[in-house]
Amino acid sequence: MQKERNFIDKIYLFLKGLAMGAANKVPGVSGGTVSFVFGFYEELIYSFRKVNLKALKLLFNGRFKSFFRYINAQFLLLIMGGSIFSYFSVSLVLDYFLINYELYVWSWFFGMIIGSIYYIGKDFGEWSFKNILSLIIGTSIGIAISFLTPATENDNLWFVFVCGIIGVSGMTLPGLSGSFILILLGNYVLLLVDSVNVLFNVITSILSGNFNALSDPIKMRYLKIISVFTAGSAFGLVSISHILGYVLKRWHQIVNAVIIGFITGSLGIVWPWKKAIYLQEKGNYLIDKKGNKIVENYERFIPDFSNSETWFAGFYIILGIALILVIDFYGRKKK
Repeated sequence: MQKERNFIDKIYLFLKGLAMGAANKVPGVSGGTVSFVFGFYEELIYSFRKVNLKALKLLFNGRFKSFFRYINAQFLLLIMGGSIFSYFSVSLVLDYFLINYELYVWSWFFGMIIGSIYYIGKDFGEWSFKNILSLIIGTSIGIAISFLTPATENDNLWFVFVCGIIGVSGMTLPGLSGSFILILLGNYVLLLVDSVNVLFNVITSILSGNFNALSDPIKMRYLKIISVFTAGSAFGLVSISHILGYVLKRWHQIVNAVIIGFITGSLGIVWPWKKAIYLQEKGNYLIDKKGNKIVENYERFIPDFSNSETWFAGFYIILGIALILVIDFYGRKKK
């Protein structure tokens, strides 16, 4: 599964990591879908599976070269490095566009997911009864998740650890958005916005020679939260990857059919034309600890085709589909 890569291949791999990291942060979009479309999903699962007892023995025995080769470290460092860097770069740009051009961003992602369904499904092979049933099950689960009601914020560390395990599913399960799952758990803003921003501020302060942030109890609380979340994510990556590697090896087509179903079901989450419904009690909006209104769910609606904004959104949907088709063309040409 390990591959020899030249310098250009390494740059491309880092950029793929950037794309996966950005997708993981956007609610409704799965980083796993990006890895599937960009063709490194199975190597990703394979590499995470190599983080096991044998790897730990190599590490503790000081056989670092063997350890790095065994876990496919070059691949993991490039992909994970790109994903982490994305949280402090591409993700911030995405946040800006989501605030100012929300409809167009969702339209673009909606188009990309439609393109991804075609991309993954075109080479699937035989659609037997078991495979069709698996597709229906995956689609049903994806649609059901999109209509669940979000919970309220919970900063208990044990729950944050569980959020890390569940939230990382977006990286390992195409079509299942880890960010959207965190919204349903009530901790998206806490873990992927507030904590990440505090971590970035603390790092920049330390690099500039200002260590006052380390004595700030509020910032230290956020650092503790993101540390536990990261630990849960790491545990989830390794454990879920072992399960996925096992089932992929034995029921490859069935698992792929479920994945295509997940991705199809996620179209309900990223449907561009929706508005937030906020939780109310006795006519008053309920707010979280930050003073923000709590989202209860989303109301989806059919767009007004007499509005020019709708046609612009349609253009971005086509643009999203076209991007995946270009990736498909490039991949075929390279082969």
